[in-house]
Amino acid sequence: MRTLVEDLFRRRQPLPSMDAIYFVQPSKENVIMFLSDMSGREPLYKKAFVFFSSPVPKEFINHIKSDTSVLPRIGALREMNLEYFPIDNQAFITDHERALEELFGDVENPRKFDACLNMMATRIATVFASLKELPCVRYRAAKALDESTAATSWDLVPTKLAAAVWNCISKYKSTIPNFPQTETCELLILSRSVDQIAPVIHEWTYDAMCHDLLDMDGNKYVHEVPSKTGDQIERKEVLLEDHDLIWLELRHAHIADASERLHEKMANFVSKNKAAQIQQSGRDGSELSTRDLQKMVQALPQYTEQVDKISLHVEIAGKLNRIIREMGLRELGQLEQDLVFGDAGAKDVINFLRTKQDASPENKLRLMIIYASVYPEKFEGDKASKLMQLAKLSHEDMKVVYNMQLLAGSSDNKKTTGSFSLKFNAQKTKQAARKDRTGEEETWQLSRFYPMIEELIENLSKGELTKNEYSCMNEPSPTVQGGSLRGTQSASMHPSQISAPHSMRSKRTANWARAHHSDDGYSSDSSVRLASTDFKKMGQRIFVFIIGGATRSELRVCHKLTTKLRREVILGSATIDDPPQYITKLKLLPDRDLSLDGLRI
Repeated sequence: MRTLVEDLFRRRQPLPSMDAIYFVQPSKENVIMFLSDMSGREPLYKKAFVFFSSPVPKEFINHIKSDTSVLPRIGALREMNLEYFPIDNQAFITDHERALEELFGDVENPRKFDACLNMMATRIATVFASLKELPCVRYRAAKALDESTAATSWDLVPTKLAAAVWNCISKYKSTIPNFPQTETCELLILSRSVDQIAPVIHEWTYDAMCHDLLDMDGNKYVHEVPSKTGDQIERKEVLLEDHDLIWLELRHAHIADASERLHEKMANFVSKNKAAQIQQSGRDGSELSTRDLQKMVQALPQYTEQVDKISLHVEIAGKLNRIIREMGLRELGQLEQDLVFGDAGAKDVINFLRTKQDASPENKLRLMIIYASVYPEKFEGDKASKLMQLAKLSHEDMKVVYNMQLLAGSSDNKKTTGSFSLKFNAQKTKQAARKDRTGEEETWQLSRFYPMIEELIENLSKGELTKNEYSCMNEPSPTVQGGSLRGTQSASMHPSQISAPHSMRSKRTANWARAHHSDDGYSSDSSVRLASTDFKKMGQRIFVFIIGGATRSELRVCHKLTTKLRREVILGSATIDDPPQYITKLKLLPDRDLSLDGLRI
């Protein structure tokens, strides 16, 4: 069967003997192009099967109906409601790379703001249309800086997006067959200001480190391998995605844990392979390194694609550990986490900047953002310029810190009740942006940090989010209270005890619950086994949408809480950003002539 994929707006060769499938957004331009293709005596194609990515306005349908030459040539005309982009089995993006700039930047351009907000709302709504879920839409409510001032325009973005999303979803009740009439899940809409530390702190899991430290293009990694003849080196592209079961097993593991598991896999392979044992017996009895094991396995005649994947990840983990050593990231990572949890202060930061002059500008800037998040008062007046000189950062770099403070609301932070939920422990002499999680043991060094959404999702599941801070666009019906584990119900309640209605599960979600097994044949206990969980037996889904970009750590938390809460937690955002991307976006925010308590920008 021959197929051809083409751009609607490029000149195309007429194929009058072939049928065409159109998958398009319901825009005026697309409808005009479609009619141009299929009208008249000589249409481009024999028949057209048209699938719109979201609901089609009636005027567009009437426009199509009015062309009598086109109607008999239409084989199908349907709304697919597929305007989101899945990037993980529990995450999607709306693909708005400039959302931070368009929604929080140029407030003087309302047309750009409205266009971005409405398209984002439409794309979020199609997630619920395709899954046939009716959410209770909650959002971070806008706060006035004090009783005499109104909320800032940035604070109102979650409110406006929640209203636009609900406006789209509420129409599905009457337009989509079998769409639920009562709430079946929960949606929490947040802005990036809820946590300004998560986008820049060094996250020590395998997934986050790969995207932060390696030169990757999305999920694409390029590595060098010997050619088939063995006399040359070839560059090979691989995708680090769900189809790679070793990646699936290790992605949320601490880098030290991932390295240990990979060594264990190689050792297991060697111990179960006679040829490898013979090679090993020829050595002097010294313990084999992971690199030695890798070379040994690659030399075996029965070297397979499965072992090739283990070898790939051994190479990646080795490269990450080398970068961590060369850049001195362990000491920096310790300082970052100590700052966040109130175990380090100004003296520690100043000492680091004085003694680690060779630290990269990006790493020093990331440290400054964390420092400003915990200690905003240290950036008042000329204090900021002194820190800038000590860190040897440019004015452009410090603009990132200022923009972060603007997004977060500096005045709020100083009252210790703002976006960062700053806590002050009387037993400590330092401030903190997080408190240690009770009942969770820190197995690996530098695994202490957690993003704020972990706390928010758990509180949402327990029904402990206050309505004045997290308002609801549509009050749920009483029967949903039990189904979503809110109110007096316990979050750990067994699914069989939850009252109806349950979250509706469509056939198209089956691949989200597919069992996975690491393909090396000698898998250690891992998070992969959690992927075989049957989501149909869980409580209602929780959707969290972060405006302005989400992080790898927040994605990890959604996977973790799915198992812990027995509820599938799905993360949505405009984009998934790695630290360099997020910093670039903060730099692109336009300059503002604003004064926030003496801080002029």
